[in-house]
Amino acid sequence: MFKSILKFIIILILLFAICLAGFLVYMFTGKAPVVEKIDFGITFSQYFAEQMDLDWKKMYLAILDELGVKKLRLVAYWQKIEPEQGKYSFEDLDWQIKEAEKRDIEVILVIGRKVPRWPECHIPEWAHELSESDQQEELLFSIEEIVTHYQGNETIKVWQVENEPFLMGFGECPKLDKEFLEKEINLVRELDSDNRQILLTASGELSSWIQPASRADIFGTTLYRIVWSDIFEKHIEYPIPAVFYYKRAKLVKWITGIEKAIIIELQAEPWNHLMIWETTPEEQDKTMNLERFKGIIKYTEQTGFDEAYLWGAEWWYWLREKHDIDTLWIEAQKLWVRP
Repeated sequence: MFKSILKFIIILILLFAICLAGFLVYMFTGKAPVVEKIDFGITFSQYFAEQMDLDWKKMYLAILDELGVKKLRLVAYWQKIEPEQGKYSFEDLDWQIKEAEKRDIEVILVIGRKVPRWPECHIPEWAHELSESDQQEELLFSIEEIVTHYQGNETIKVWQVENEPFLMGFGECPKLDKEFLEKEINLVRELDSDNRQILLTASGELSSWIQPASRADIFGTTLYRIVWSDIFEKHIEYPIPAVFYYKRAKLVKWITGIEKAIIIELQAEPWNHLMIWETTPEEQDKTMNLERFKGIIKYTEQTGFDEAYLWGAEWWYWLREKHDIDTLWIEAQKLWVRP
Protein backbone atom coordinates (compact mmCIF):
# COMPACT_ATOMS: atom_id res chain seq x y z
CA MET A 1 0.00 0.00 0.00
CA PHE A 2 2.76 2.41 0.98
CA LYS A 3 4.71 1.62 -2.20
CA SER A 4 1.62 2.31 -4.32
CA ILE A 5 1.05 5.68 -2.67
CA LEU A 6 4.73 6.58 -3.03
CA LYS A 7 4.67 5.59 -6.70
CA PHE A 8 1.56 7.73 -7.25
CA ILE A 9 3.18 10.74 -5.58
CA ILE A 10 6.34 10.33 -7.67
CA ILE A 11 4.27 10.16 -10.86
CA LEU A 12 2.40 13.33 -9.86
CA ILE A 13 5.68 15.15 -9.16
CA LEU A 14 7.10 14.05 -12.52
CA LEU A 15 3.95 15.13 -14.34
CA PHE A 16 4.04 18.49 -12.58
CA ALA A 17 7.74 18.92 -13.45
CA ILE A 18 7.08 18.06 -17.10
CA CYS A 19 4.14 20.49 -17.29
CA LEU A 20 6.14 23.23 -15.59
CA ALA A 21 9.10 22.69 -17.92
CA GLY A 22 6.79 22.81 -20.92
CA PHE A 23 5.15 25.99 -19.66
CA LEU A 24 8.52 27.69 -19.11
CA VAL A 25 9.73 26.65 -22.56
CA TYR A 26 6.56 28.15 -24.03
CA MET A 27 6.88 31.41 -22.06
CA PHE A 28 10.57 31.95 -22.80
CA THR A 29 10.83 30.97 -26.46
CA GLY A 30 9.54 32.28 -29.78
CA LYS A 31 8.79 35.80 -30.92
CA ALA A 32 5.97 38.26 -30.40
CA PRO A 33 4.05 39.57 -33.42
CA VAL A 34 5.63 42.63 -34.97
CA VAL A 35 3.88 45.84 -33.94
CA GLU A 36 3.68 48.42 -36.69
CA LYS A 37 4.05 51.38 -34.34
CA ILE A 38 4.50 51.81 -30.59
CA ASP A 39 2.88 54.83 -28.99
CA PHE A 40 5.48 56.00 -26.50
CA GLY A 41 4.52 58.21 -23.59
CA ILE A 42 6.24 59.54 -20.48
CA THR A 43 5.57 59.58 -16.76
CA PHE A 44 6.16 63.02 -15.27
CA SER A 45 6.54 63.58 -11.53
CA GLN A 46 6.48 67.11 -10.18
CA TYR A 47 7.56 65.70 -6.82
CA PHE A 48 10.66 64.05 -8.32
CA ALA A 49 11.60 67.13 -10.33
CA GLU A 50 11.47 69.24 -7.17
CA GLN A 51 13.69 66.74 -5.37
CA MET A 52 16.24 67.23 -8.15
CA ASP A 53 16.25 70.95 -7.32
CA LEU A 54 15.09 71.93 -10.79
CA ASP A 55 12.40 74.26 -12.09
CA TRP A 56 9.69 71.64 -12.54
CA LYS A 57 7.52 73.83 -14.78
CA LYS A 58 10.41 74.54 -17.12
CA MET A 59 11.20 70.82 -17.20
CA TYR A 60 7.58 69.92 -17.91
CA LEU A 61 7.29 72.35 -20.82
CA ALA A 62 10.56 71.06 -22.26
CA ILE A 63 9.16 67.51 -22.17
CA LEU A 64 6.00 68.67 -23.90
CA ASP A 65 7.55 70.97 -26.50
CA GLU A 66 11.08 69.73 -27.11
CA LEU A 67 10.34 66.02 -26.92
CA GLY A 68 6.87 66.41 -28.39
CA VAL A 69 5.17 63.67 -26.38
CA LYS A 70 1.50 62.98 -27.01
CA LYS A 71 0.81 60.67 -24.05
CA LEU A 72 1.51 61.49 -20.40
CA ARG A 73 1.07 59.84 -17.06
CA LEU A 74 0.67 62.51 -14.38
CA VAL A 75 0.35 62.07 -10.62
CA ALA A 76 -2.13 63.58 -8.16
CA TYR A 77 0.08 63.45 -5.08
CA TRP A 78 -2.09 63.40 -1.98
CA GLN A 79 0.27 65.65 -0.02
CA LYS A 80 0.13 68.28 -2.77
CA ILE A 81 -3.61 68.07 -3.38
CA GLU A 82 -4.46 68.19 0.33
CA PRO A 83 -1.56 69.91 2.16
CA GLU A 84 -3.87 70.65 5.09
CA GLN A 85 -6.69 68.40 6.20
CA GLY A 86 -9.84 69.31 4.31
CA LYS A 87 -8.13 72.08 2.33
CA TYR A 88 -7.47 71.23 -1.30
CA SER A 89 -5.09 72.79 -3.80
CA PHE A 90 -5.26 71.92 -7.50
CA GLU A 91 -3.17 74.81 -8.81
CA ASP A 92 -0.08 72.82 -9.85
CA LEU A 93 -1.94 69.82 -11.26
CA ASP A 94 -4.45 72.04 -13.07
CA TRP A 95 -1.54 73.83 -14.72
CA GLN A 96 -0.01 70.55 -15.89
CA ILE A 97 -3.29 69.31 -17.32
CA LYS A 98 -4.10 72.63 -19.02
CA GLU A 99 -0.68 72.70 -20.69
CA ALA A 100 -1.27 69.15 -21.90
CA GLU A 101 -4.71 70.16 -23.18
CA LYS A 102 -3.21 73.01 -25.23
CA ARG A 103 -1.10 70.43 -27.09
CA ASP A 104 -3.78 67.73 -27.48
CA ILE A 105 -1.89 65.38 -25.16
CA GLU A 106 -3.73 62.44 -23.61
CA VAL A 107 -3.30 62.03 -19.85
CA ILE A 108 -3.43 59.09 -17.49
CA LEU A 109 -3.91 60.50 -13.98
CA VAL A 110 -2.67 58.45 -11.02
CA ILE A 111 -4.65 58.79 -7.80
CA GLY A 112 -4.37 57.14 -4.40
CA ARG A 113 -1.75 56.78 -1.70
CA LYS A 114 0.75 54.49 -3.41
CA VAL A 115 1.78 56.42 -6.52
CA PRO A 116 4.95 56.77 -8.65
CA ARG A 117 8.34 57.60 -7.12
CA TRP A 118 9.99 56.72 -3.85
CA PRO A 119 8.92 56.26 -1.06
CA GLU A 120 6.01 54.86 -3.13
CA CYS A 121 3.36 55.80 -0.56
CA HIS A 122 2.93 59.58 -0.47
CA ILE A 123 1.07 60.79 2.61
CA PRO A 124 0.50 64.35 3.88
CA GLU A 125 2.26 65.24 7.11
CA TRP A 126 -1.05 65.77 8.89
CA ALA A 127 -2.18 62.23 8.03
CA HIS A 128 0.89 60.39 9.35
CA GLU A 129 -0.41 60.24 12.92
CA LEU A 130 -3.83 58.89 11.93
CA SER A 131 -4.76 55.26 12.41
CA GLU A 132 -4.85 53.16 9.24
CA SER A 133 -8.66 53.17 9.14
CA ASP A 134 -8.82 56.94 9.62
CA GLN A 135 -6.14 57.50 6.99
CA GLN A 136 -8.08 55.34 4.53
CA GLU A 137 -11.23 57.35 5.19
CA GLU A 138 -9.38 60.63 4.57
CA LEU A 139 -7.88 59.23 1.37
CA LEU A 140 -11.34 58.40 0.07
CA PHE A 141 -12.39 62.01 0.71
CA SER A 142 -9.36 63.15 -1.28
CA ILE A 143 -10.10 60.81 -4.18
CA GLU A 144 -13.67 62.09 -4.25
CA GLU A 145 -12.41 65.68 -4.48
CA ILE A 146 -10.02 64.81 -7.33
CA VAL A 147 -12.53 62.86 -9.42
CA THR A 148 -15.23 65.49 -8.90
CA HIS A 149 -12.81 68.32 -9.70
CA TYR A 150 -11.95 66.79 -13.07
CA GLN A 151 -15.44 65.85 -14.21
CA GLY A 152 -15.86 66.80 -17.84
CA ASN A 153 -12.11 67.17 -18.41
CA GLU A 154 -11.46 65.63 -21.82
CA THR A 155 -7.67 65.64 -21.46
CA ILE A 156 -7.75 62.98 -18.73
CA LYS A 157 -8.52 59.76 -20.54
CA VAL A 158 -7.79 57.17 -17.85
CA TRP A 159 -7.72 56.94 -14.05
CA GLN A 160 -4.92 54.88 -12.57
CA VAL A 161 -5.90 53.78 -9.06
CA GLU A 162 -2.82 53.21 -6.86
CA ASN A 163 0.53 52.09 -8.30
CA GLU A 164 1.56 48.43 -8.25
CA PRO A 165 -0.71 47.77 -5.25
CA PHE A 166 0.01 44.03 -5.19
CA LEU A 167 3.81 44.42 -5.12
CA MET A 168 4.83 43.51 -1.58
CA GLY A 169 7.99 44.49 0.27
CA PHE A 170 8.88 47.53 -1.83
CA GLY A 171 8.47 51.09 -0.61
CA GLU A 172 7.51 52.61 2.72
CA CYS A 173 3.90 51.48 2.71
CA PRO A 174 1.36 49.75 4.93
CA LYS A 175 0.27 46.20 4.14
CA LEU A 176 -2.08 45.92 1.18
CA ASP A 177 -5.74 46.00 2.13
CA LYS A 178 -7.58 44.43 -0.81
CA GLU A 179 -11.00 45.46 0.49
CA PHE A 180 -9.89 49.08 0.65
CA LEU A 181 -8.46 48.90 -2.87
CA GLU A 182 -11.87 47.68 -4.02
CA LYS A 183 -13.47 50.66 -2.25
CA GLU A 184 -11.15 53.06 -4.10
CA ILE A 185 -11.93 51.50 -7.47
CA ASN A 186 -15.68 51.40 -6.84
CA LEU A 187 -15.66 55.01 -5.63
CA VAL A 188 -13.98 56.22 -8.82
CA ARG A 189 -16.42 54.25 -10.98
CA GLU A 190 -19.38 55.60 -9.01
CA LEU A 191 -18.25 59.24 -9.12
CA ASP A 192 -16.94 59.48 -12.66
CA SER A 193 -19.85 60.50 -14.85
CA ASP A 194 -17.46 60.50 -17.82
CA ASN A 195 -17.03 56.70 -17.43
CA ARG A 196 -13.29 56.85 -18.01
CA GLN A 197 -11.44 53.56 -17.94
CA ILE A 198 -9.55 52.44 -14.84
CA LEU A 199 -5.97 51.26 -15.04
CA LEU A 200 -4.27 49.03 -12.48
CA THR A 201 -0.59 48.19 -12.60
CA ALA A 202 1.86 45.51 -11.48
CA SER A 203 5.56 44.74 -11.51
CA GLY A 204 6.53 43.03 -14.73
CA GLU A 205 8.90 40.67 -12.98
CA LEU A 206 7.97 40.47 -9.28
CA SER A 207 4.21 40.16 -8.87
CA SER A 208 1.06 38.59 -10.24
CA TRP A 209 -0.72 40.29 -13.11
CA ILE A 210 -4.01 38.46 -12.64
CA GLN A 211 -5.20 40.28 -9.51
CA PRO A 212 -4.87 43.84 -10.89
CA ALA A 213 -6.03 42.84 -14.38
CA SER A 214 -9.19 41.22 -13.01
CA ARG A 215 -10.17 44.52 -11.35
CA ALA A 216 -9.32 46.94 -14.17
CA ASP A 217 -10.30 48.02 -17.67
CA ILE A 218 -6.65 48.41 -18.68
CA PHE A 219 -3.65 46.59 -17.25
CA GLY A 220 -0.21 48.20 -17.04
CA THR A 221 3.06 46.37 -16.45
CA THR A 222 6.47 47.73 -15.56
CA LEU A 223 9.47 46.63 -17.61
CA TYR A 224 12.93 46.80 -16.05
CA ARG A 225 16.12 45.26 -17.38
CA ILE A 226 18.68 46.04 -14.68
CA VAL A 227 17.90 46.75 -11.01
CA TRP A 228 19.66 47.17 -7.68
CA SER A 229 19.17 44.38 -5.14
CA ASP A 230 19.51 45.26 -1.46
CA ILE A 231 19.58 41.54 -0.67
CA PHE A 232 22.59 40.77 -2.87
CA GLU A 233 23.99 44.32 -2.64
CA LYS A 234 24.62 44.47 -6.37
CA HIS A 235 22.91 45.05 -9.68
CA ILE A 236 20.90 42.27 -11.28
CA GLU A 237 20.06 42.07 -14.96
CA TYR A 238 16.91 40.10 -15.65
CA PRO A 239 17.54 37.19 -18.07
CA ILE A 240 14.06 37.54 -19.54
CA PRO A 241 13.38 37.49 -23.30
CA ALA A 242 11.03 40.10 -24.71
CA VAL A 243 8.50 37.49 -25.79
CA PHE A 244 7.88 36.62 -22.12
CA TYR A 245 5.94 39.87 -21.63
CA TYR A 246 3.83 39.23 -24.72
CA LYS A 247 2.93 35.69 -23.71
CA ARG A 248 2.27 36.67 -20.11
CA ALA A 249 -0.08 39.43 -21.26
CA LYS A 250 -1.81 37.01 -23.64
CA LEU A 251 -2.34 34.53 -20.79
CA VAL A 252 -3.69 37.20 -18.44
CA LYS A 253 -6.09 38.46 -21.10
CA TRP A 254 -7.39 34.92 -21.56
CA ILE A 255 -7.83 34.35 -17.81
CA THR A 256 -9.33 37.72 -16.85
CA GLY A 257 -11.04 38.84 -20.06
CA ILE A 258 -9.24 42.21 -19.98
CA GLU A 259 -8.70 43.51 -23.51
CA LYS A 260 -5.91 46.06 -23.21
CA ALA A 261 -2.44 45.77 -21.68
CA ILE A 262 0.30 48.41 -21.87
CA ILE A 263 3.79 49.00 -20.55
CA ILE A 264 3.18 51.70 -17.97
CA GLU A 265 6.73 52.03 -16.66
CA LEU A 266 9.58 51.39 -19.09
CA GLN A 267 13.00 51.73 -17.48
CA ALA A 268 14.98 54.54 -19.09
CA GLU A 269 16.95 55.76 -16.07
CA PRO A 270 19.54 54.14 -13.76
CA TRP A 271 18.62 52.23 -10.63
CA ASN A 272 21.27 52.48 -7.94
CA HIS A 273 21.30 52.09 -4.16
CA LEU A 274 21.13 55.88 -3.80
CA MET A 275 18.86 58.51 -5.31
CA ILE A 276 19.86 59.85 -8.71
CA TRP A 277 21.05 63.23 -7.42
CA GLU A 278 23.22 61.43 -4.86
CA THR A 279 25.23 59.63 -7.55
CA THR A 280 27.50 60.84 -10.34
CA PRO A 281 26.81 60.51 -14.07
CA GLU A 282 29.75 58.08 -14.17
CA GLU A 283 28.05 55.81 -11.63
CA GLN A 284 24.72 56.15 -13.40
CA ASP A 285 26.33 55.21 -16.70
CA LYS A 286 26.90 51.67 -15.43
CA THR A 287 23.18 50.87 -15.49
CA MET A 288 21.74 53.32 -18.01
CA ASN A 289 23.48 55.10 -20.85
CA LEU A 290 22.93 55.83 -24.52
CA GLU A 291 23.56 52.26 -25.67
CA ARG A 292 21.38 50.77 -22.94
CA PHE A 293 18.64 53.26 -23.82
CA LYS A 294 18.74 52.21 -27.47
CA GLY A 295 18.72 48.60 -26.32
CA ILE A 296 15.63 49.02 -24.15
CA ILE A 297 13.74 50.63 -27.05
CA LYS A 298 14.71 47.77 -29.35
CA TYR A 299 13.73 45.27 -26.65
CA THR A 300 10.33 46.96 -26.25
CA GLU A 301 9.73 46.67 -29.97
CA GLN A 302 10.02 42.90 -29.54
CA THR A 303 7.44 42.60 -26.74
CA GLY A 304 4.33 42.89 -28.90
CA PHE A 305 3.03 45.85 -26.84
CA ASP A 306 1.85 48.88 -28.79
CA GLU A 307 1.88 51.46 -25.94
CA ALA A 308 4.71 52.18 -23.49
CA TYR A 309 5.43 54.99 -21.02
CA LEU A 310 9.09 55.74 -20.43
CA TRP A 311 10.39 56.23 -16.89
CA GLY A 312 13.27 58.69 -16.71
CA ALA A 313 12.51 61.94 -18.55
CA GLU A 314 13.29 63.96 -15.42
CA TRP A 315 16.72 62.34 -15.32
CA TRP A 316 17.47 63.07 -18.99
CA TYR A 317 16.64 66.70 -18.31
CA TRP A 318 18.73 66.68 -15.09
CA LEU A 319 21.74 65.38 -17.04
CA ARG A 320 21.33 68.15 -19.59
CA GLU A 321 20.81 70.99 -17.12
CA LYS A 322 23.18 69.93 -14.33
CA HIS A 323 25.95 68.16 -16.25
CA ASP A 324 25.67 69.41 -19.83
CA ILE A 325 25.02 65.86 -21.09
CA ASP A 326 22.28 65.90 -23.71
CA THR A 327 22.84 62.59 -25.54
CA LEU A 328 19.86 60.82 -23.95
CA TRP A 329 17.58 63.82 -24.39
CA ILE A 330 18.44 63.99 -28.09
CA GLU A 331 18.00 60.23 -28.53
CA ALA A 332 14.63 60.31 -26.78
CA GLN A 333 13.40 63.03 -29.14
CA LYS A 334 13.62 60.52 -31.99
CA LEU A 335 10.77 58.51 -30.47
CA TRP A 336 8.30 61.29 -31.23
CA VAL A 337 9.62 62.58 -34.53
CA ARG A 338 9.49 59.24 -36.30
CA PRO A 339 7.51 59.24 -39.55
